[in-house]
Amino acid sequence: MEDRMKKTVLSPPIVLLFLAFSLLLLLPEASATKFNVGDSKFWNPNINYTEWAKGKHFYLGDWLYFVYDRNQASVLEVNKTDYETCNSDHPLTNWTRGAGRDVVPLNVTKTYYIISGKGFCFSGMKVAVHVEKLPPPPKAAPVKSGAPTLFSTGHILLMPVVFAVGAAWDAFIHFW
Repeated sequence: MEDRMKKTVLSPPIVLLFLAFSLLLLLPEASATKFNVGDSKFWNPNINYTEWAKGKHFYLGDWLYFVYDRNQASVLEVNKTDYETCNSDHPLTNWTRGAGRDVVPLNVTKTYYIISGKGFCFSGMKVAVHVEKLPPPPKAAPVKSGAPTLFSTGHILLMPVVFAVGAAWDAFIHFW
């Protein structure tokens, strides 16, 4: 009976693992962006997709989402020459999957040239997007000299000491 009432004490490796996972939660997340091509007008004729793409930044890991009438249009990746001449005879990749809801993953740093076949390219159904690497995270602002910080001399061990004291106190309380 006494064994059941005795509370368990957290071992130091468990406490360290908990602290490591807690610190991982503080790291910023990187996420891909889904671009609905044409926004609410979708992938349709007589839309200026050059204007749609203007001002947008496409990064590795993002993806293009095409919504269109599957019986009419298609999503074809072509080279620059075929893009300029609306030639859909030899696509590099046919992203058309038949449902009219197709995704083009932007997983290479390059310019993607996308057109619709069946003559719709001549009606404006073409878009070129340049994919680049993610920019580096912003640098921290410089610290004014003389201002104490968490990482200045004497304070660098403050947070680990606080966590260690807290873990020791918690273990002491549970032990008694």
